Amino acid sequence: MDRLTLLGLVVGLTGIMAGQILEGGDLSILFQGAAFLIVFGGTLGAVMVQCPTKVFFMAIKMSRWAFVTPRLHSRDMARQLMEWSVLARKEGILALEARTSDIDDPFLKKGLQLLVDGNSAEKIREVLDVDTHSWEQLRWQSARVWEAAAGYSPTIGIIGAVLGLMHVMQNLGEPSKLGGGIAVAFVATIYGVAFANLLFLPVANKLKSIIMQQTHMREMVVDGLVGIANGDNPRLIEIKLQSYID
Repeated sequence: MDRLTLLGLVVGLTGIMAGQILEGGDLSILFQGAAFLIVFGGTLGAVMVQCPTKVFFMAIKMSRWAFVTPRLHSRDMARQLMEWSVLARKEGILALEARTSDIDDPFLKKGLQLLVDGNSAEKIREVLDVDTHSWEQLRWQSARVWEAAAGYSPTIGIIGAVLGLMHVMQNLGEPSKLGGGIAVAFVATIYGVAFANLLFLPVANKLKSIIMQQTHMREMVVDGLVGIANGDNPRLIEIKLQSYID
């Protein structure tokens, strides 16, 4: 669990609520089901219209990364590549064939299989770069879904405000109903801006950061495998891989 994300949300929400109390307002007015439904439902609908199905569901799946950051075992990966380079140096690249069945990571397994099959370093880099590009593009598009939600949310909040004011205008003759309409009007705007700046944009930026880290590790894997294919000295490969970790 990413405690910093949870702490940030708590700090942000606490700041808003504390400000409301200091201004002499009532916290209960911030909880309006109708305003929430308008903003959340409208934003979700707009995002669904914009995105291809695959990208949308990938964005939903990736959203948990903001709260449970996937672990990057860069040091373990570098250590494994180093072991392979030493083994290939001593016994030849074909000695690595027995290791393919023990690998769970599809990208690493593909790279090792290309290496064992006798492909040149240039071909290995070319194939893995294409794989990385496709992998990265899908995830960048998915992260941008949250950016899009941050763009739609405040606008949908304004729609909620207009609907609330319309409700007020329709009930000018009934003063008891005016308060509810005005509350929905202003709270919908608050929800729209708060969702955008406390949730959607931060999630989008955190996902981008994680994607960059994962891409960085993939580049490390490619360089390690290419070094083995070129027959580079294991010490040189170690220095190069250590640079990625540092």
